[in-house]
Formats: sequence, C-alpha cells, structure tokens
Amino acid sequence: MSGIKDVMPSAAVKFFGAGTAACIADLITFPLDTAKIQGESQKVKGAKYRGVFGTITTMVRTEGPRSLYNGLVAGLQRQMSFASVRIGLYDSMKQFYTRGTESAGIVTRLMAGCTTGAMAVAFAQPTDVVKVRFQAQVRLADGGRRYNGTLDAYKTIAKDEGVRGLWRGCMPNITRNAIVNCAELVTYDIIKELILKYDLMTDNLPCHFTAAFGAGFCTTVVASPVDVVKTRFMNSGAGQYSSAVNCTLTMLRNEGPTAFYKGFMPSFLRLGSWNIVMFVTYEQIKRGMTRAQQYWESPF
Repeated sequence: MSGIKDVMPSAAVKFFGAGTAACIADLITFPLDTAKIQGESQKVKGAKYRGVFGTITTMVRTEGPRSLYNGLVAGLQRQMSFASVRIGLYDSMKQFYTRGTESAGIVTRLMAGCTTGAMAVAFAQPTDVVKVRFQAQVRLADGGRRYNGTLDAYKTIAKDEGVRGLWRGCMPNITRNAIVNCAELVTYDIIKELILKYDLMTDNLPCHFTAAFGAGFCTTVVASPVDVVKTRFMNSGAGQYSSAVNCTLTMLRNEGPTAFYKGFMPSFLRLGSWNIVMFVTYEQIKRGMTRAQQYWESPF
C-alpha cells in the first residue's frame, strides 16, 4: 500500500497505526456487527428480527442501547492484536517475499495477506471467541447475563470448556482471516495502485475512500460463507457440532447453500463501512505519525 511519497512510514508506525485505526473503525461500526451476529445466532425468543436495522431497533427496545456494544472491550482487544499484525505487517511481509524489491505481483500480495492473517489468529483467537459470545448473548429469564464482564467471560469459558474453549473455531478463523486479508488488503492495494497509476485521483482521502469501498464489497462476497460458519460454530453449545466441517455440512444439508450468505447486507454494511473508516484513518495516522517522527528527528 503506497504511503507518503517522501518518506515511507516505518514498520512500527504501520503496526501501531493499523491497530488504532481498526479500533476507531470498530467503535463506529460495532452496532452493525452486533446486529449481524444476533440475527445469525437466533437466540432471542419472542422477538422478530427484520433486517439489520430491525434487529438494532428490537435490541434497543428489549435490551437497551448498551446491548449494541456487547463485547466492545473484547472487540477492541481483538482489533489491537489482530489488525496490528494482519494489516500493519502486510507491507513488511510483501517485502519479505519479494526480498526487498519494490515490485510485488498478485501472488506475492496474496501470500503476504494469507501469512499475516494466519499469524494474527495464532495468538489473538481468545479475544474473537469472547467478542462473538458477548455479541450473541441476551438476557436470561431472571434478567441476568451469561457473562458479567470480559475477564469473567475468559474465566468462565476456560473453566467450563477448558483452555481449548478459548480457541474454539481457530481453524475456520484462520481460513476466514486469510480470505479476508487477501480480499481486503490486496483489493485495496490494487485499486489504489490503479487509481494513482492512471491519475484518476491523487493519493488523498477520495482515493482512499474509493479503494476502501471496493475492498469492503469484495471482502463481503468472498468471506461471507466462512464468516457465517465461524460465527455459528464459535457460538454453538458444547457437542452441537463436532468440527467446523461438520457445522458446514449440517448447514448445507438443513438450510441449503443460501445459508452461507445469510446476513449478506448486514455484512456488507458492516465490512464496507469498517473498511472505509479503517483505511482512511490508517492512511491519516501513518502520515501524521511519520511527519511527527520526522519533526522529532529533525525539528529545524
């Protein structure tokens, strides 16, 4: 991804900037993600969810506005760990595969996206499990909740399901992150590169917005099936599915192929808006931090 023309941002700037930008994007788009997961989990009894905005309205009416931000702490923890690696190290991984040369073909970009996506899951999967559980949970009959807080969720899952419970859905999540990274970063990379190559826009906000929108749409199309399986499997009860493959086959047999694109519009609304906010913010953070670093090193 092309950055500032005079001085390229360092790996540390990209690492920190990606995590920060992802957290900002999560803060803005989190209700859309919660609505998507609530609709998929189908755990609310006596309440009909009609689309993403109908889901949001129902949740606000029955559980209050705060329910839209269930699992926000775990979500921010997830973004700081996931995005810092999968997005922040993408350029460094491209350079690794090209051995420091500037030119990077489509295969190299795909390899870099797959690698950083898998690396992110390697140590941050528990944050994703807790985030999904929080977003899918509803009030119990006595008014209580399944988990009282983020730390309680980590402890409860580890106690009831073992440490492996915190890594539930790890393999489908690795697959999902590899797909998302390739679709998201490579698409953004290529669209932005073409816009600049043919002088359609300058390397500024409109360019970043356009590339991010395209990346969000492509990501939704290719990642929705894996995302649906991942969410269903991670939120399932003990013994409901023997594996992610079993979950996939069960869904295909009982609900048909369209089940894998359930919640496509909420997914696109969420991923599209998330990509726009994240990439635009990321580009600005990279520029701001690089300029600040330059000024700090050479104030005069």
